[in-house]
Amino acid sequence: MNAPPGRGAPPGDRAVTVPLTVRELTPADLPGCGWSGSPLHLTEVERQLARARRGEVDYLAVCPPSGEPVAIGGVDHLARPDAGLLWQLAVLPALRCCGIGSVLIAAAEDRIRDRGVHRAELAVEVGNPRARALYERLGYRAYGRRPEAWDEQGPDGAVRRHETMCTLMRKEL
Repeated sequence: MNAPPGRGAPPGDRAVTVPLTVRELTPADLPGCGWSGSPLHLTEVERQLARARRGEVDYLAVCPPSGEPVAIGGVDHLARPDAGLLWQLAVLPALRCCGIGSVLIAAAEDRIRDRGVHRAELAVEVGNPRARALYERLGYRAYGRRPEAWDEQGPDGAVRRHETMCTLMRKEL
């Protein structure tokens, strides 16, 4: 993976190449994944790892040589009969825009193809244009919108219902 210099980097900065691996996320990884969301979110990820053990979902981690996840995300193989549903995609904030999300999505698409399915789908919040732009660059096309809601835990520990509108996107694999 080539990491280009950040915006405003001094001229002459060089790109750094860091090898990445993609593997299954494990419960042992969760304490180091606090960057991906609140404790409530990590509890949900842990619940999804139980589904992964049953073969219902794949939950992936992208890791540099340290082995610590810098991106995580899932593919639900049961949510849609004719598509793998990508969800809970997250990249360590300091490493966004370095191509790591593309690595994660490519690996997720491989997992979908491995099951003989030829479509990937996802939902992206209307208020998240950077993520939508990434998905469009990777070949995803919008096909609809729908409201979504989930519980979120704030910094104060209070749980609130987050309601949003999402753009539905798909890609033929």
